[in-house]
Amino acid sequence: MSSETSSQLDTDDARALVETFQQTMDAIRTQVRKVIVGQDEVVEHLLLTLLVGGHCLITGMPGTAKTLLVRTLATALGLTFKRIQFTPDLMPTDVTGTDIIEEDITTGHRTWTFVPGPLFANVLLADEINRTPPKTQAALLEAMQELSVTVRGTQHTIDPPFFVLATQNPIELEGTYPLPEAQLDRFLFNVVLDYLTGDDELEVVQRFTTQVGMPKVEPCTTAEQILRYQWLVRQVPVAESVNRLAVNLVRGSRPTDPLAPDVVRRYVQYGASVRATMFLTLAAKARALILGRYHVTAEDITALALPVMRHRVLANYYAESDGVTVDDVLTQLVQSMAGAERHAQAG
Repeated sequence: MSSETSSQLDTDDARALVETFQQTMDAIRTQVRKVIVGQDEVVEHLLLTLLVGGHCLITGMPGTAKTLLVRTLATALGLTFKRIQFTPDLMPTDVTGTDIIEEDITTGHRTWTFVPGPLFANVLLADEINRTPPKTQAALLEAMQELSVTVRGTQHTIDPPFFVLATQNPIELEGTYPLPEAQLDRFLFNVVLDYLTGDDELEVVQRFTTQVGMPKVEPCTTAEQILRYQWLVRQVPVAESVNRLAVNLVRGSRPTDPLAPDVVRRYVQYGASVRATMFLTLAAKARALILGRYHVTAEDITALALPVMRHRVLANYYAESDGVTVDDVLTQLVQSMAGAERHAQAG
């Protein structure tokens, strides 16, 4: 088969996937909305995480349905789901699994057998991840980056797709272990789950105080389809000018970079990594596809800058003293870069 024919098949395959893509995404949203009221933006970010093949950190107050949202989404996706409640006494083997000795009762021969932990699932909910010590948090690092875990020197592969959706509570910081920067950098997004609006909260009360149990959520896709959608996302073209905007945004978050505006130089200690640039572009590709476009725009980049970068930028003591948050700094950075982009296009 010639390369031209192969390329044409790839194009036909992509077009067939595009036709089913929007229907599948709409069906997933419909199923999730049976249980989750409001939070449409958070649901979109979780879908983007899925399409990119990344991991998501969900920050929210208690009672904002973080756990319920992840469980509902996993069901709608038709994926295997496991949940780990992170506590101070959780051991790494409680996450990864461990080897046990099994004896054959007929021969008396003993062998080591690996018993997989809850890490071996398509969707892993790491509930209150900042409540467990660093040794156990580190057990997730290899899995998140390499899709494998090593136990007693033996590497065990995790079947894709694999997503870690971790929750953390922004209050009650006593007795918590903040995630190290190396682990934070492995999360595609840090999504803030805020309180509902008054109308949405009223709908929650009316819906869930008049019925017993949760509505039944039907699976809309399969693991194999999700892997094909991930391939499709990577085929979305990006213009060099849009790629340059992503690079400039991330470079602008570093206080020593010439592109950094004054607000970054004053309030930021460390900026975002190169991984942030790659994640920002990939997430923008997925966003474009979800919105029915087969190309990435500058608006896709700027719309995702905060959730991609807020956990990768470390503010300094001047920011704390002046009451300036990382989100405040990034908002001004995005406005500055977007304004420069518009000015360059007009010129």
